[in-house]
Amino acid sequence: MNMTNRIRLYSGLILFAFVASHLTNHALGIISVTAMDAGREVFLFVWRSWVGTAVLVLALVAHTLTVARSAYRRRTWRGLSITDIIQYVTGIAIPPLVVFHVLANRGLHELYGLEDTYPWVLMALWHFDPWTGLQQAILVVITWVHGCVGIHMWLRLKSFYAPLVPTAYTAALLLLVLSLVGFVNGGQEVAALTKDPVWMAAYVEATALPPEASAWVYATRDIAWTGMIAALVLFGAVRGSHYLFERRKGLIVVHYPEDRRIAVEPGVTVLEASRRAGIPHASICGGRGRCSTCRVKIVEGREDLPPMEASERRVLRRIGAPDGVRLACQLQPNQTLSVIPLLPQPTPMREAFADPGYAQGAERRIAVLFADLRAFTKFAEAKLPYDVVFVMNQYCRYMGEAVEANGGRLDKFIGDGVMALFGIDSDAETGARQALETARSMSIALEQMNEALKGDLLHPMKLGIGIHLGDVIVGEMGYRNVVSFTAIGDAVNIASRLEKANKTFGTQLVFSRAVADAAGLTMDQDTARTIEIPGRDRPVRAHVLNSGQNLPETTKAKA
Repeated sequence: MNMTNRIRLYSGLILFAFVASHLTNHALGIISVTAMDAGREVFLFVWRSWVGTAVLVLALVAHTLTVARSAYRRRTWRGLSITDIIQYVTGIAIPPLVVFHVLANRGLHELYGLEDTYPWVLMALWHFDPWTGLQQAILVVITWVHGCVGIHMWLRLKSFYAPLVPTAYTAALLLLVLSLVGFVNGGQEVAALTKDPVWMAAYVEATALPPEASAWVYATRDIAWTGMIAALVLFGAVRGSHYLFERRKGLIVVHYPEDRRIAVEPGVTVLEASRRAGIPHASICGGRGRCSTCRVKIVEGREDLPPMEASERRVLRRIGAPDGVRLACQLQPNQTLSVIPLLPQPTPMREAFADPGYAQGAERRIAVLFADLRAFTKFAEAKLPYDVVFVMNQYCRYMGEAVEANGGRLDKFIGDGVMALFGIDSDAETGARQALETARSMSIALEQMNEALKGDLLHPMKLGIGIHLGDVIVGEMGYRNVVSFTAIGDAVNIASRLEKANKTFGTQLVFSRAVADAAGLTMDQDTARTIEIPGRDRPVRAHVLNSGQNLPETTKAKA
């Protein structure tokens, strides 16, 4: 997150705290107007002190300027999410609605010494000017929605936030409803007091203002509205002039896969270019440089790119991105370039968190394990579909737990087969020991499963396991929503062939000599075999065991 975004976030949090405390004060109206005024004393102690006022004003100015800067730098309004639209619409609606409230309360207090107590405010909004009271109620809703959406957009990239969403949503909605109920209840209480002539006389005396006070509020409000309109018109004129100036400097071309391209002005971010061209491009954080989901691989033009800012470098370092990967929302090319978006659109929220760099493609020396049930097709032919699915789910659970318990990574289930990877996050030696220990666990788990399902099985299930260690390419591969982390390479093919060799030897486990050496495992020579692999010039030296439970205990001790 760059400095501008940090200022925008922190100033927004201060304003959110102000609004939340204000709504809490309103909610006290459920008790009484007296309770509202008691809460008001605490509210004023914090926010009407010189420190609180300075912090509030600075936050308001900083938030306004940073949002204006962000809007000014935006080259296209296409591709906005519904949350972005809500933020912009409510953000524009707040200033004209809030200016009257500020002038009639803080303004009259500072200039004319008015004690803007809740009876005075509620009297004005319920008795003298109900239309303005309705506007202020609408202002409360709009302001709270704006703040809550902003908080959501910030926290949704935090891993701890997802489980808290229902609670946070309920709390936010409850505070809004309670504040409105308190406002209504307080207004009704004050409206009832107007029938008491003694109370009315005291109220008029306490809130008496010179005639010019009311005129000042409305005149100043009109001036502020005029200034806001002028500022919006000026903003649009300056931005339009800037756009025309950029167009005259010449266009650059951003190339995408499938021969798609878009001509844009220099300085337009790649993400904005994608949106302008209608090209799907993931961006969970909305282009704020927080989530990394918009990252692209630079195919051509890398040498002419502007250097990364510290915020972009920090995000890419967090996910371990390789050279040649940039954040599309931060990259503002000045020359023609070619890019490939690395994540599909739409992108699941989990992609917003720090993924390991090897997910984008890396070479690893790992252990690959294949396991496959024997004669499962015959079993399926003799059973009802429900029974087949039930047994398969039990098998997947037992085998999956064995893999995960030993530090492996489940790659996929292929019918009645399992593929698992070991050593991706560690080293080949650790991976080899984990894979062998998983073979032992699978053998034990198979016996447990056979015992648990003996009433559903005609014969005990049998398993074949093959393990090999070698160099592979790992990464997330697939198409659109069917994307998974997997490995490809000769080692994967060999592991699969070793698993099938169990049928030849009538055994349960076959693992290569490379696995045994990496795990530091000493095997008896009578278990050694040489296995021919189709399409490979040299055979693979391996060891065969009737059961994974026959592995030497030293394997478990070293794992």
